[in-house]
This record gives sequence, C-alpha cells and structure tokens, in this order.
Amino acid sequence: MKRIFTFLAVLNTFLFLSINGHAQKIDTVSTFSITGYIDAYYAYYTDSAGPGNYQKFPTACPRSNSPSLNTAQISMLYNADIIRATAVLHFGDIANATWPHPYNNLMEAHVGLKVYSKLWIDAGFFRTHFGTEFLLPVENITTSVSVPTFYEPYYESGIRFNFDPTKKLEINLFLLNGYGMFIDNNNKKSFGMGITYALGDNGGIGYTNYIGDDTPLPDTVTHLRIHQNVFINYQYKKMKFQAGADYCMQQNSDILTGAKTVTMFSALATARYQVKSKFAVYGRGEIFQDADGIMSPVITDRAGKKTGYKVWGFTGGAEYKPTEESYVRLEGRRLQMDSDQDIFYYNNESRNYRYEILVNAGVTFDLLKSFKTRKTEN
Repeated sequence: MKRIFTFLAVLNTFLFLSINGHAQKIDTVSTFSITGYIDAYYAYYTDSAGPGNYQKFPTACPRSNSPSLNTAQISMLYNADIIRATAVLHFGDIANATWPHPYNNLMEAHVGLKVYSKLWIDAGFFRTHFGTEFLLPVENITTSVSVPTFYEPYYESGIRFNFDPTKKLEINLFLLNGYGMFIDNNNKKSFGMGITYALGDNGGIGYTNYIGDDTPLPDTVTHLRIHQNVFINYQYKKMKFQAGADYCMQQNSDILTGAKTVTMFSALATARYQVKSKFAVYGRGEIFQDADGIMSPVITDRAGKKTGYKVWGFTGGAEYKPTEESYVRLEGRRLQMDSDQDIFYYNNESRNYRYEILVNAGVTFDLLKSFKTRKTEN
C-alpha cells in the first residue's frame, strides 16, 4: 500500500509541474465532436435459454428468436494541445449483458493530460487494452464475438500512460483495479501493457498482457494471473486477415488440489474477402482450452469429471454496405464443446454443440463534427 501512495504522490507532483510548465502557453485550438452508432439484430440459437434470457457467451446478439437492439451509443470526444477527454454512453443488449451494473450504460469515460512531447497520462474508465478482436460489430470483421474474446476483459479502470515514440510504434502501460472490473475487489493493484507496431498502411502487430491477483476478500490464497496475447492485422488488396492467441497462467488454481499453477490457451483467425465494392464474405476459426476453469465455469461432464470449458468453433458470413457508414450482415456459427461437455439444451436433449444464425444492421453518424474553439494565449 505504501508503494501505491508513493507512486500517486510522485505522479501528482509530476502533473503539477507539467501544468505549471504549460501555464504560459495555453491551447489555441480545441476540438469537440459527438458521434452516434446504432446496431439492431435478429438471432436464432439451437440452445434453450428460455424466453427473454441471454444465451451462453452473451455479447453481440445475445437473445434468441427475439428481434432486439445490440447497441445505441453516443460518443463525445474533446481534444486540445494538452488536455483530452472521452465519454461514451451505450444502451441495449450489449450494455446489459456485458457491462457491470450500476455502470452498465457507461462504456468508457476518461480524461488525459499531456505531460511531455509524446507522453499522455489518462485516468478513468476505459475499454479494454487486451486482446485480438474488438467488441462492437462495426469494429470487427464478424458480428459475433469469439469465445476467446468473451473470456477476455471488456472494460477496466485505472491510469494509462500513453507514449508514441514514432508514428509506427505505440506503447501503453496501465495501473488497473483488476481484470475486467471498474471497482476493485481487493486492496491490490494490477498492471497491463499494450504495444502495437504498424506495418505500413496495410496493418500491424501487437502484444498485450495483464498481471494481477484478483482474489476477492477475505480469501488469503493468492491467485496471481499472467495473461498474454499476441495478434496481427493485415490487409492485402481485397483480402483482410486477423489472427491472435492468448496464453494465461494462474497460481493455486487446479481443480483437484487448488495448489498448482495451471494454464489456459486460446486462439482465433479471421479472414475477409472483398468480392465487390459493397459486398464481402468472411470466415473465422476459434479454439478455447481452459481445462481447470480459471476463466470458464467448472462443470461436471458426462463422464463425471470436473472440468473447465474446451471448445472450438467456425463462423461464416456475408456483409453488404449500402453506404460507407452502414452495413447489413448475415452470419452463421457452430460451437463445438469437448465430447462429454453437454452444456447446451435443445429439443429436450442435452448437446455438446450449438448452431447460431445472426442477421444485423448498423449505422454510424456524426451529430457534431469537429467543432473548434479558440483561446487566447497568456
């Protein structure tokens, strides 16, 4: 705890000196913009979650046989020479199924201060820095989110140090409350890192990690988690490719004794081909192996063995873009659990597989585009 207080005291002094250093040179131009995004869907799953309930692995399109809204969101961005801020409000099934109450309608909100030429310090609620895929359909090749992405954090809170030493290299360091949480559940802090390197205009590679112990109080057994991810995004002519893999280790977490370090592995690969200017097809493969249930639930399988989830899947779909700011998608997926893991239930029968059919449409739009204000320098 003393280390945390010492760190915050040094940070506060650093920020105070930085602000004083800028006092004689106030911003001359700042910009403010507001954008919107709406996505609606219909989905059908061969799994009986019951009317009005969310399906297993709920993120995008989480309800079956019930036309609904993935998200309606408003994003507000403020940028100036030494100050910046972001606030995003969202409503719909994604907000209710994945974000924590009572903050489920606040996707992110943070403010940053430029303390050096290429160094920013931001604080508040963030979307996750971790992983290969994004969350929203408009950001991803696919509409559905893979199982590996489902078990990664969607959101986090804390302090971010953002440093861009070159136009191609970006480095982010995080001091966090925990893994996928806004409010800390113990008195410990966690650390994260994200590094991306641009491969010209065609894509980039990256590495992200998370290091922390999120054992809830009053449990005194440590469960230090070291979760690492590598990814690549690349586009060549009409083909776009994305791939990534996660490897996680966690202390004192094996099912049998609770005293051994265990691991989780997951990976995904996605490709899209632009058939015409407004029409594309895509596919994704995914695998998630969490034998000791450090992220997934621990179940008793058909053979009577306690185990975490082991699953693979394949997704295929097509996208039509009526305009540059809109899209319509038709997508299908099969998820296949391990042979004895009958977690799905359909037509009065337990099964180890599920089919999904999704249809969704989305549009982005500007409510206020780059409104500029001017200030007089001292």
